[in-house]
Amino acid sequence: MNNNYRYLIRNKNIDQDNLPQIQCCDNPSIEARDGNKVCLNCGIIFERTFVGNERRAYTIEEIQNRRRTEPRWRDFGPRTMLPTTKTDSKGKSIGPKEQALFSRLSKIQNSLISSIERNFWEAKPKLKMLTSKLNIPEYIAETAWKIYSIVARKKLTMGRSINGFIAGSLYAAIRVHDFPRLLDEVCEASLTPRRTVHRSLAMIIREVLPELKLRYQPITAESLVFRFGNELDLPIKIQKKAINMLRTASKNGLKRTGKDPKGLAAACIYIAAKDGLIRKTQSLVADIAKITEVTLRSRAKQIKMKLI
Repeated sequence: MNNNYRYLIRNKNIDQDNLPQIQCCDNPSIEARDGNKVCLNCGIIFERTFVGNERRAYTIEEIQNRRRTEPRWRDFGPRTMLPTTKTDSKGKSIGPKEQALFSRLSKIQNSLISSIERNFWEAKPKLKMLTSKLNIPEYIAETAWKIYSIVARKKLTMGRSINGFIAGSLYAAIRVHDFPRLLDEVCEASLTPRRTVHRSLAMIIREVLPELKLRYQPITAESLVFRFGNELDLPIKIQKKAINMLRTASKNGLKRTGKDPKGLAAACIYIAAKDGLIRKTQSLVADIAKITEVTLRSRAKQIKMKLI
């Protein structure tokens, strides 16, 4: 880091003489607002300001604690947010009477909003962001929101993680509609530990889904075969061969109980690609299926024994 950059970071005071010579209004009033040096009278932006003292986050807890950007606009409810600052939008100071008025109006507004509305204000943007990150269809997102609304009304989120219930509701909706997405992907996208999501999902399956008359369908290896095949750029002929191979092994006595569907699907894909003279390494198939190479070799050996 050079000295000029270090000086720009440490110098918080604005020097009016060192600003670039730009045509401005007759009475310039230049201040730093939202990372820019702006004239408050005419609105001309002179230059950007530097932000220092940034801390990197490595774990999920550090990311959640150091997060500074949150969705500001809500999809429903009152959007008027009464500020707590002592200046208005133009930068002019607010008098004591106006501050007391805004404080009183803010208390009245908070008293008229229930706790479930505040819960929805926080949960709806997070669910929308999670569905867009995972490319989830709209009908599954609507089912996930119905599930979470029942969770909030039952007050299951009290003392628990809202992020965990959002991820659990989305994964429950994914399993209801039999959409090929893994629990690990939902946990990774939501930045929530798997244990927290699993605990929330268990409560949703036990208390919410029967009320909505929805059936939780465990993920099957057949649905994952096509997904892994598309990610590996395998032709549809190889994917169909892997499906037939899996069904034949099941008819010949392959026990699926206690086995991860990801391992079975990846093993069938690997065997079918190898028989079709398409070279796919074990590490590549294991990385896409999110399993270990040892699991892939073990499942492939079990399937080959049932195909003889």
